[in-house]
Amino acid sequence: MEEKIVIKSKSKKVVKPIYPDDQDLALLTHYHSTNEPIYGEAVSVAEKFINSVNEPGIENLYNAVQTKMFDNTIVPFPGPEKGKELFTFIDLFAGIGGFRMALQNLGGQCVFTSEWDKYSRQTYFANYGEYPFGDITKDNVKQYIPQKFDIICGGFPCQPFSIAGVSKKISLGRLHGFADEKQGNLFFHIADIIEKHRPKAFFLENVKNLVSHDKKQTFKVIKETLEALNYSFDHKVIDGKHFVPQHRERTLMVGFDKNIYGDDVKFDFNKVEIPEEPQMLKTILQSEVDPKYTLSDKLWNYLQDYAKKHKEKGNGFGFGLANPDGISRTISARYYKDGAEILIAQPGKNPRRLVPSEAAALQGYPIYPINTMDKTKSLKITVSDNQAYRQFGNSVVMPLIQAIGKQLTKQL
Repeated sequence: MEEKIVIKSKSKKVVKPIYPDDQDLALLTHYHSTNEPIYGEAVSVAEKFINSVNEPGIENLYNAVQTKMFDNTIVPFPGPEKGKELFTFIDLFAGIGGFRMALQNLGGQCVFTSEWDKYSRQTYFANYGEYPFGDITKDNVKQYIPQKFDIICGGFPCQPFSIAGVSKKISLGRLHGFADEKQGNLFFHIADIIEKHRPKAFFLENVKNLVSHDKKQTFKVIKETLEALNYSFDHKVIDGKHFVPQHRERTLMVGFDKNIYGDDVKFDFNKVEIPEEPQMLKTILQSEVDPKYTLSDKLWNYLQDYAKKHKEKGNGFGFGLANPDGISRTISARYYKDGAEILIAQPGKNPRRLVPSEAAALQGYPIYPINTMDKTKSLKITVSDNQAYRQFGNSVVMPLIQAIGKQLTKQL
């Protein structure tokens, strides 16, 4: 009798698509938005993930990732079309893109972005269609910076130079400023990139305390380092309250390559257009807010007791009930903890904290329907409330950056 041969069919399991990791995603999105040859490896990225899309190709993989992460492929703030840009820039310590939005509004094309925080990278990608590269101190990140661009910009990490950051480090017995190896020395990575790529200009931002830190030695080193590279150096401490309803003083620094513009080149901060009309907090406050943003009895009682104790000791620590007809205190990255620095009074109820969309508007980002009526040009908040508060607390005042950028680009 002839033996039957039975062939068992293989299990037909549904294989989930695999999408690019952070480095591949940065390559893919940078190539998609800039077409810079330095990101040409994105072609092999698209080939590597061919099973993740119905049709092969960079555009299809890009759209597939956008859909997977944000449920759509619409990017509210894409850069100018290739060939229509007025200048190019790179965005370091990018956060959620305050510099990027400001300079794009002036016709700039961002050709490289770096940001180490994964949640900020998500917000950045959702709004600009580009996923930032990671840690700028790493050579495998720096290798992707295009050789030529016009402006290097960024708000390098503030903690080593901030009043609060310095106090905390001293109390912990830690060094600060340039002696903080992890954060303080990040400035020198900016200097190295400037020396290697020779952009026409730099545009940097930091905390107000930068100019006085360590008996002015920190600022002296920054200034002398950049001047030694044959760049001009001008700075000014400006309060964001002229542009948004928030007291937020920051040190702004601008310089130009003297090899191009001559030894006498300067940046005149007095030419920056400052709005004369006073800002009012009530213009960004929403009338209907979810009750979850109202402080609990426990938290509200704690904040009041905490403020009372410090007042008795002669200290100024405590919560801040904001005046709707005036400006708020400075929003910080710790706002997510209790919202103490900016609380909004509510009739017959405990005060509330700002909702994330109000926090975004407080930094000057367009948010529908608070300060823009265009739904398609409203900042997307794709992360948790806590992460959103951190991001907005760390952000620059976008309209202030744009005002300085406008004057800067006139000189390019």
